[in-house]
Amino acid sequence: MSFNVLIVDDSSAMRAVIKKVIGLSGFKMDSCLEAENGRQAMDLLADQWVDVIISDINMPEDNGLVFLELLRENETLKEIPVIMITTEASEQRMQGAFDRGAKGFIKKPFLPEEIKRVLYKVIGVGSDGQYEEDTRDADELDF
Repeated sequence: MSFNVLIVDDSSAMRAVIKKVIGLSGFKMDSCLEAENGRQAMDLLADQWVDVIISDINMPEDNGLVFLELLRENETLKEIPVIMITTEASEQRMQGAFDRGAKGFIKKPFLPEEIKRVLYKVIGVGSDGQYEEDTRDADELDF
């Protein structure tokens, strides 16, 4: 199974590094979109669907925390898992991101294994990249 990823970072070099490291990790990407800031990311998301977003915190024009707030206000986009990736990993900064809906946090510098582990965790797949089989009986489901 492969996934659509959006990388949001004001540095084109960092976006390239993140994309490369995701590829090295073995995480399967179908497509990888890129945006320079939260505002540009919201514009992309108006026309494109992604399974997960990796976003820096410090960016001009709608930084990562503002971007999280914009996502959570949008009924269609609010369930997309967001992983914050930053050099600022203070408890206060991390808590601010989680309070706004972030599902994961990665501190720069990072290793491919760490990115893969966090991506799988927030997407909800097993270590093999596949969704777990639902073993519930049909009577247990609510639809």
